Amino acid sequence: MKLILGMLVGVLAQTLTFLQLQGRWKFEWMKEHQWVMVLLGIPISILFMTSVSLMVEHFDGQLWPSRLIGFVIGTIMFTIMSVSLFGEPITMKTAICLILSLSILIVQLFWK
Repeated sequence: MKLILGMLVGVLAQTLTFLQLQGRWKFEWMKEHQWVMVLLGIPISILFMTSVSLMVEHFDGQLWPSRLIGFVIGTIMFTIMSVSLFGEPITMKTAICLILSLSILIVQLFWK
């Protein structure tokens, strides 16, 4: 349960990070209110710390699984957000990177 919750919190944190960093290219309001976006980093940091904490607890104190799973979540969320908000295509190079990311996730979740 901690793993799933940690991953869900990670999805939220990565989504907000995408909006914080790339949203200014889509939403004029974010460009005009840069300090609001900077301050959004505080709750985003708390979400990341919560996500990592839950995953580290699930993996009995091991740090690497949470780092690699967080990387994969970030890659997947960046893809979803850039395609849906900006219409960026998934090129062959991007598709291969996504497959490699999913391979990392599978190794972390199922290799004992």
